[in-house]
Amino acid sequence: MDQKPEESTQSHRCQLLDLPWEDVLVTHVLHHLSLRELLLLQRVSKSFQALIQLYLTNLRTFDQEQTGPVLPKPAFSSILRNTQLLHHFSVSHCSDWLTDSELLPVIGQNQNIVSVNLHGCAHLSRQALICISLSCPRLQKLCLAHCEWVDGLALRSLADHCPELMVLDLTACRQLRDQAIGYLAGKCPKLSEISVAVNANITDAAVEEVAKKCPQLENLDLTGCLRVRNDSIRTLAEYCPKLQSLKVNHCHNVNESSLGVLRRRNVQIDVEPPLQRALVLLQDIVGFAPFINLQI
Repeated sequence: MDQKPEESTQSHRCQLLDLPWEDVLVTHVLHHLSLRELLLLQRVSKSFQALIQLYLTNLRTFDQEQTGPVLPKPAFSSILRNTQLLHHFSVSHCSDWLTDSELLPVIGQNQNIVSVNLHGCAHLSRQALICISLSCPRLQKLCLAHCEWVDGLALRSLADHCPELMVLDLTACRQLRDQAIGYLAGKCPKLSEISVAVNANITDAAVEEVAKKCPQLENLDLTGCLRVRNDSIRTLAEYCPKLQSLKVNHCHNVNESSLGVLRRRNVQIDVEPPLQRALVLLQDIVGFAPFINLQI
């Protein structure tokens, strides 16, 4: 007996999970979803949960921002427990609960990581940075801003094991001193961008070591480094021909006598020349500023 058209259509209907998982769904479909959407999808059924876990095994990028404003610790562990191919890893919004216990296993099993963002992760220890150093020899970019647990010993480990490092953010890592920064510069000559901002321990000695040993330097942030003076800025001008931007706001011992050379090279500097600052102040006070040809 011939099937009715309606019954024939139903018998040939293809469900999403009927498609080949690895060749189609994992490779061509799931990468269009955010981590948040994947986490929601795996709640649908045990089959979807197995599919999502298979996909996460091959995850290349983990950015906590993709999961929503809050990522619970169990969800973090569930997403990353089987990953071994991560290249980019960012957990800057897990700072309230992330400790060595959660981080070290993930870093240890993903040895192809090239960028790590731990901005504000205050509950880690130096063991976290030592683990990154030993497990990620191809590391190129690292953000440790506002990680006050970073000390000279941990930074030495990073310098010894990660020679490919190009971008490093040490903002407000207040345990670090000139010697540690100088050692890092000597071991990581490919550095093109570094921040040692908001650290009153940093002096001309550290800046000059970076200038002399990192010829690829393009961006340097010295914001709030109160002990930095004109001498090291002149050294930057002499040794860093590729320098593109310099931040020296609140560096009260740095003035136009050293910055002028860099301005003439079109280096972007975050403080205005004295005359420009005076005109802005005048405009604020009287409501207008006289026309002055600043090119003279």
